[in-house]
Amino acid sequence: MSDKLSLRFRQVHLDFHTGPWIGDVGHEFDAREFARIMKRAHVNSVTLFAKCHHGHLYYDTRRPERHPGLKPGLDLLGEQVEALHREGIRAPIYISVQCDEYAADHHPEWIAREPDGRPVGAGPLDPPASGSPGWQILDMSTPYQEYLAEQTREVLRLFKPVDGIFYDMCWDQPSLNNHFVDAMLLAGLNPEIEHDRQDYAHRLAHAYMKRFNAMIRESSPNATIYWNGRKYSNLRTEAKFQTQIEIESLPTGFWGYMYFPRHVRNAYNYPQPYLGMTARFHKSWADFGGLKPYAAMEYETSQMIAHGARCSIGDQLHPRGTLDPVAYDLVGRAYARIEEREPWVNDARPVSQVGVFQSNTHGTALVDKLPEGTDEGATRLLSQLKHQFRFIDIDAKLDGYELLILPDSVTVDRALAARLKAYVKKGGALLATGFSGLSADVTELLLDLLPIKPAGLSPFTTTYIRFGKQVNRGVPATDHVMYERGIRVSPASGATGLATVVEPYFERSWRHFSSHFQTPPDKASKYPAAVLKGRVAYISYPIFSAFAKHANVPYRKLVENVIDLLIDQPLLKVDAPTSLEATVMQQGKRTIVHLLYYIPERRAASLDLVEDIVPLFDVPVSLRMAKAPKKVYLAPEKQSLAFQHKSGRVEVTVPELRGHAMVVLE
Repeated sequence: MSDKLSLRFRQVHLDFHTGPWIGDVGHEFDAREFARIMKRAHVNSVTLFAKCHHGHLYYDTRRPERHPGLKPGLDLLGEQVEALHREGIRAPIYISVQCDEYAADHHPEWIAREPDGRPVGAGPLDPPASGSPGWQILDMSTPYQEYLAEQTREVLRLFKPVDGIFYDMCWDQPSLNNHFVDAMLLAGLNPEIEHDRQDYAHRLAHAYMKRFNAMIRESSPNATIYWNGRKYSNLRTEAKFQTQIEIESLPTGFWGYMYFPRHVRNAYNYPQPYLGMTARFHKSWADFGGLKPYAAMEYETSQMIAHGARCSIGDQLHPRGTLDPVAYDLVGRAYARIEEREPWVNDARPVSQVGVFQSNTHGTALVDKLPEGTDEGATRLLSQLKHQFRFIDIDAKLDGYELLILPDSVTVDRALAARLKAYVKKGGALLATGFSGLSADVTELLLDLLPIKPAGLSPFTTTYIRFGKQVNRGVPATDHVMYERGIRVSPASGATGLATVVEPYFERSWRHFSSHFQTPPDKASKYPAAVLKGRVAYISYPIFSAFAKHANVPYRKLVENVIDLLIDQPLLKVDAPTSLEATVMQQGKRTIVHLLYYIPERRAASLDLVEDIVPLFDVPVSLRMAKAPKKVYLAPEKQSLAFQHKSGRVEVTVPELRGHAMVVLE
């Protein structure tokens, strides 16, 4: 059943982590009904379990790891695969890697060890609290790796050719297990040094991914391969190990609604297809009896295709082998929408006007902790402004972006500085904020393009921003608090200060303070909060991190107004609430503008949820296009829309937006 065009748009990831204490595994499984439910739900790919975190196997095998409660004579995985294939549904196979309770219990010498000798993961008497199972973590430098290879080889032999293999729980796991220590010493690394332990864990992961990929390729050349649990920031060196990029993000679990839109903008940069993975659960994995509202499911799957991603919805099969029909009514309703829209999303690629360097940390003598949440802050802020952007790394090609942003804490070496200088010389625009482009003690420039002279950190934890005339559009005329520590700078020769830092009377401390919170503003300082020279600007605060933490509207307005000075026109304008999301996709000669208006609300102490879809009417959309399109319409309805083309922009009004609209320009 394998084929080269195998990554489908409507997938289900069917968990089956089933403890050995359950004795009726698969006793009510009906292969035909199983496949029919999936077919009725418009599902065209299901990831099935060969081996779960408990370490048990669910196929016809003589290995002792076969689940002890699995119905005698039942080849559960084999019957699932066969039934799905009869319906034209793909069936990639799941194998757990570093979580294997059976192996850990039978071979405790394979368990990874902390520096103090304790086992990584759960101890012998640790109770598995709800939502926090007590998994023991295996060390891949031990004979466990060969044990896993034997299981994989059996799966590849029994199900040849496999549609795909999905390996899970595959992070870099340092260990002070004897096997790991011996391997480190052989590699010339010091087990006493944490950096060396992390380094070897990373090498070990690359080695076993390469080894297992070769096994799969030899058996099933067209199989999809994915290693779940790897950091998305590693994609530059690890994309070669997988055929697709999967972004696991159950928003109502601990991921939140910003996780997918943040990480998908990194996946944009790679040739592999990518998908988003949510779940039908109210909360997180194995939330039996938990069913999310349809509005949330529609939003999550619509957001995926709006970014060019395939969709995957997680579920967990009941131990007896039965699917919940109500859950698949929910899945089917969402996937019927996706199927209707596939002609306009298949092979569509995002259009990005702005390149945002992924934030990273660098040694700073004066700061104990560098900004956190920068990437999330950039995602929130730029999405609210409807800018079309993607995250890029320091080796990315810079051509094609009209604006580059170095947010808050990007290390700039000589090579990157030279590339940025060439980019600006060719007409590109650049915005840097916070510590980006500065030395470790923030007193020297590493990027001499920046129109500033740095003078170290501000002595004040909290200061205020007074907006100048060039950047005060939409900002109330008062001094606005900045809750994060900034950097004192002065404008370089020929540069213009756009906003001024207003400093407080004194730094609040136990020795002197005033009232309940920050010290009030005293007077304007000589230090600018934002500086501009030509097509290069600098903001002297970690403003994206600050926006992620505080959501203070003036922070967004400052960035918005500075960007407006740097680029002539944004690619897309939408006159709508800031909570509306908008993306621009290119599909051959078609341009598709996705508009999404779903409002996640804080419905519990730590849970955001979408329950209602509130319509918007008469939404003006303006897209920069050199030539007028022949027609503009809504998909999939094919409802024609009146439009104007003037001054290099297409102006159109969407009469009604009920959750998700697709404006197609051909």
